Amino acid sequence: MTAFKASTCCRQGESAECACAQQATCSCGQKPALHCTCDKASTENSILAGARCSCRARPAGECTCQRAATENVRPAGATCACGVRPADACTCEKAADGDFNPANEVDFTTRK
Repeated sequence: MTAFKASTCCRQGESAECACAQQATCSCGQKPALHCTCDKASTENSILAGARCSCRARPAGECTCQRAATENVRPAGATCACGVRPADACTCEKAADGDFNPANEVDFTTRK
């Protein structure tokens, strides 16, 4: 099986997983992104439409990984159609790999 990373993934680390996606948490910070169990779970755990951060685990502008300082800044210059991401880093459903959903990825390295 070949691991698939979003085209916009930070590509940090040696593993097949996106390092930023592993660090991302839900907005309350208690659980990994897309695995929220608090009262915001219905919105936190869904990827319906719109721009996402580079690892696609959080909405654009709401990144919680180590790259949050750069991810949460509006890009200067050319942007993608929604105007939230750089032109060459679209992460909405209109992107070439727009159906990529990190919630569908299974981390077999930590499961027993």
